[in-house]
Amino acid sequence: MELILKQDVENLGFKDDVVTVKNGYGRNYLIPHGYAMLATTSAKKVLAENLKQRAFKEAKLIEDANVIAETIKGLEIKIPSKVGSGDKLFGSVNNINLAEAIAKSGTEIDKKFIKVVGGSVKRLGKYNASVRLHREVVADITFEVVSES
Repeated sequence: MELILKQDVENLGFKDDVVTVKNGYGRNYLIPHGYAMLATTSAKKVLAENLKQRAFKEAKLIEDANVIAETIKGLEIKIPSKVGSGDKLFGSVNNINLAEAIAKSGTEIDKKFIKVVGGSVKRLGKYNASVRLHREVVADITFEVVSES
């Protein structure tokens, strides 16, 4: 079944992509939740025209995303956390904490676009994360989890 995505769907595609999925997944999940619509011939023509008109705006969005990516790559992010014995943390540090640390530096990024490599962090040290600012712009950043003094 061919569908046109109305919004980004994790592990499937981005908004306005034409994807092929199994019938049940499309009929029972994507279409009822408003994530996709059937890719009929007329819908594909409308999509092509919309994409053509949006190409200029898209270039501006990519340029803005690149500027933000350079800004956050230059940041030195340190996240203070409570530490138990050795270097083990009380709790963990995840994408929410990283989004808050980036927001303190003046750049707002939604937490759902941040992926910490390896999931949540449970020890002190330096770690990596990837931030998806646009479908074509992904920034890799490093951050450090330090002891709260």
